[in-house]
Amino acid sequence: MYIIMADVFSQLYIHAVFAVKNRFSLILPEWEESLYKYTTGIVETRGHKMLSIGGMPDHIHIFFGLKPAEAISDLVREIKNATNDYIKEQGFSPYKFDWQAGYGAFSYSRSHMDTVCRYILNQKVHHQKQTFEQEISKMLEDFGVDIGKKKMFDFFLPA
Repeated sequence: MYIIMADVFSQLYIHAVFAVKNRFSLILPEWEESLYKYTTGIVETRGHKMLSIGGMPDHIHIFFGLKPAEAISDLVREIKNATNDYIKEQGFSPYKFDWQAGYGAFSYSRSHMDTVCRYILNQKVHHQKQTFEQEISKMLEDFGVDIGKKKMFDFFLPA
């Protein structure tokens, strides 16, 4: 007798944001596209689907379809570790490069996919009007996330 396990059907869209340690502006235009391609490779090799990637010299946004077999924290940790090694191996930064420990992760419905993709692809324009601190504060507010005493990025100081 065989027991047949049902397949998993899911539709999980995650927008993750993480920053360079100390919010240093170390992601340079000359190699950011290479970083984005490498990051996309990590996401897709692990069975997820990259929908959009972009950022600024001090932070990165990724929007992906999550395969539920892997925890978001495991995926983000792998992306940070692998890209950190990649940046060092390629000699992209003359300075010590590391990602901050914290990150933000937000879920969206399918109806928001185009809006989120455009938002991420237009980071350079968006940040002409708004700082990263303002951006992430608004995201936390919009999603009703109370950070309490948590520290997600360097500009959030515990009470």
